[in-house]
Amino acid sequence: MKSKIIFVLLLLTFHLNAQNIRPIRDSIGFCWKADEMNRFINFLDEKNEKENFTSNNLIAAISVHDDYLYAGKIYYPLYKLIKAKEVVIFGVTHGSVRKELGDLKDVLILDEFDEWKGVYSNVKISELREKIKSKLPKENFIVNNKAHSIEHSIEALIPFLQYYNRNIKITPIMVTQMSFEKMGETSNQLSKIIYEYIAEKNLQLGKDIFFLISNDANHYGEDFNNSPYGLDLNAHQIATDEDKRIIKANLNCEINKASIEKLSKEIIPNNSKKIFPLWCGRYPITFGLLTIDKLLNDFYSKKIYGKLFKYSDTLTEKVLPFKDTSMGLTAIFSPKHWCGWFTLGIYQN
Repeated sequence: MKSKIIFVLLLLTFHLNAQNIRPIRDSIGFCWKADEMNRFINFLDEKNEKENFTSNNLIAAISVHDDYLYAGKIYYPLYKLIKAKEVVIFGVTHGSVRKELGDLKDVLILDEFDEWKGVYSNVKISELREKIKSKLPKENFIVNNKAHSIEHSIEALIPFLQYYNRNIKITPIMVTQMSFEKMGETSNQLSKIIYEYIAEKNLQLGKDIFFLISNDANHYGEDFNNSPYGLDLNAHQIATDEDKRIIKANLNCEINKASIEKLSKEIIPNNSKKIFPLWCGRYPITFGLLTIDKLLNDFYSKKIYGKLFKYSDTLTEKVLPFKDTSMGLTAIFSPKHWCGWFTLGIYQN
C-alpha cells in the first residue's frame, strides 16, 4: 500500500512539473527537432547570399514569425548576429488569443511558466520577468499562461535563437492593443525596470541582453478582409511597395519618439479612411521601440538606428526546397492570400 501511495505521489509531482513548461503551439510551421534544425541552418547557409551586416552595436531587432519554409531566408541574416545570453521578446496578441480570452487592451501579458519548450532543451526564463511583475504597476499587466500557450509569435523565434545560443534565457512579453499615450506611459515604466535590472546584473546591451520584436508585415487578401488594391499581381506589387516605403521612411533610419509616433500612424488603424497595411505586430513594434528608445536615450544618452536586413513575402518566396522535413505550411499563398515580412536590426550610436 505504501509503495502505491509513493507511486501516485510521484505521478502527481511529474504532472505538476509538466504543467509548468510552456508547450509548443505550432508544431507545423516551425522546427522542433534538433537534427532537423541543424540541417535547416546548413541549408540556409548554402542558399543565402553572403551579407555584410554587422553585430557591432546591434542591441535589438524586428523579426518575422511566419512559417520557416516560407520565411527561412528572411530569419537567417539576423539570428547569426545575436550573441546575447538573454533576450526580451515583445510578442503579438493575435486574434486567436482575443477569441479565447476576450478583447484584452491596455496591458502587457506575462506568463508564469518555469520554462518554455525548445529545440535542444527547455528554455529558461530570465529573472527580469519577476522583477517586471514586482515593479510594474498592477494595472499595466496581467499574468496569463493560457494567453501565452495559444500565441505563436514568441515561440517562432526560439529555434533560431537557441541554434546560435543553446543556453538562451527569455523574457516573453505579449503586447495588447493600446493607445500611443498608454504605450508611452507603460514603456517609460518598463524601461526603468529593465535599466535597473541591467545595472544590478552588470549587463552590456547587445553582448549580454538583447531585444526582439516579433512581427509579420502586410497580411493581404480576401481571408484578411484586406484587399484595397485588388487581388492580382499588380495589387501585390503596390502593397509590397507600400510596406517597403513604410519601412524605409520610419525604420531604416534614426528611430526616436517622433519617428515611432509617425510609424504608429502608418500602421495602426484609426477612424480615418486611410488605407492601412495589416501588420500583426503593429502594437509590439510601437511599444517595443518606445521602450528601447527610452532605455537608450534616458539611461545611456544614446540614439538608435534601424537597418533593414531583408524584406519579402510568401508569394515572392513561395516554398523553400528543403527536403525530408517534418515542417509544413499553415497557410496558402496566392495573389489572393499572402503575407509580407522583414528582419531589421536596431543599432545604438
